Amino acid sequence: MGEEENNPAEKLLNKKISRREFLKYSFIGIGGLATAAYGYNHLFGRSSGSLPDIFPASAPDELWKWSKEALYYKQVGENVQCELCPHECSLAPDDRGICRTRVNKEGKLYSLAYGNPCSAHVDPIEKKPLFHFLPSSSIFSIATAGCNLRCLNCQNWQISQFQPEETNNFDLMPGNVVRAAVQNNCKSIAYTYSEPIIFYEYMYDTSRIARAQGLKNVMVTAGYINEKPFRDLCKVIDAANIDLKGISEKTYNELNGATLEPVLDCLKIAKEEKLWFEITNLVVPTWTDNLDMIRDMCQWLHKNGFDEHPVHFSRFSPMYKLTHLPPTPVNLLGEARKVAMDEGLKYVYIGNVPGTDAENTYCPKCGKVVIGRRGYIITENNLSNGSCRFCGYKIAGVFQE
Repeated sequence: MGEEENNPAEKLLNKKISRREFLKYSFIGIGGLATAAYGYNHLFGRSSGSLPDIFPASAPDELWKWSKEALYYKQVGENVQCELCPHECSLAPDDRGICRTRVNKEGKLYSLAYGNPCSAHVDPIEKKPLFHFLPSSSIFSIATAGCNLRCLNCQNWQISQFQPEETNNFDLMPGNVVRAAVQNNCKSIAYTYSEPIIFYEYMYDTSRIARAQGLKNVMVTAGYINEKPFRDLCKVIDAANIDLKGISEKTYNELNGATLEPVLDCLKIAKEEKLWFEITNLVVPTWTDNLDMIRDMCQWLHKNGFDEHPVHFSRFSPMYKLTHLPPTPVNLLGEARKVAMDEGLKYVYIGNVPGTDAENTYCPKCGKVVIGRRGYIITENNLSNGSCRFCGYKIAGVFQE
């Protein structure tokens, strides 16, 4: 076989494909994981209650074609300190950071997640979820391996908890991502599925090219990022879904391998930078399903001026290290939604429960449905220039290109 036939990404770029075909290639990327080579302890070793650590002496022997010198780090002799996220990993030569994608080679920090996504899909934008940003449009979604968190409930652990060397990857440099998005009639590109912060350079460069081509950029993130890189990113990103996993420091430590304050800061910075964003809260039984905790979170959002930013309460399904837990009761999600609305949040949704009226967008003034949904399908749209056509109330969001 020739090189082109061995490169599924090149096939995608050279012909128009259906969603079904693209989904097939995407599953190849997710499914071809070298699990055996990874090792049980390496993958499942973090116990509840501990923050993650670096991977000593685990950098590849040689840098590869997808290696790029990282942004945001400082040299300390032959060591380097990453300044991208709050972990701020300090790496000796050949060490690998918590995110699994950044390595110290000869006193420089390199990203191994650049131009080599292991997953690519054409999605409805409602899947992100973004309900107030270009409704019913298609979005080209990419992810590389790796993550800077260790969520015990991760739904994409097959890529987030692996190194880029251990997944089957597309050869898809930034310009080709944009080409693929255009060829598949997508209005935007999503950096998603794993944690896009860990492929920051890839996301940033792709976003700049996409903007020049008239495409929007969307980041689906846990928001665990330092201030300067996030403010710089806001110059090229158009929208985000930020995962606020709770309002408890203890929960962030034990469930997610992170700390709370940087995520709260991320939300504040996004608002300051006038980035459109929506918030997701996964309601995990025995972890984040306490209604008093949910009320505290909603009160914090109200106090800090996030009333018009949609909140999505998402249903948990048993996954990864929490397969022993039941799915979130649907009635509890309804109670969480009521708490949020009682605290002054205007747009509150229930996710992962198709067919509920809580998927609809209601006008905060007249109470009528302005956008009706069933799953990812828009059933009615009663917006006129971004306002309720019944009473004229301005609905928060980005509804036109």
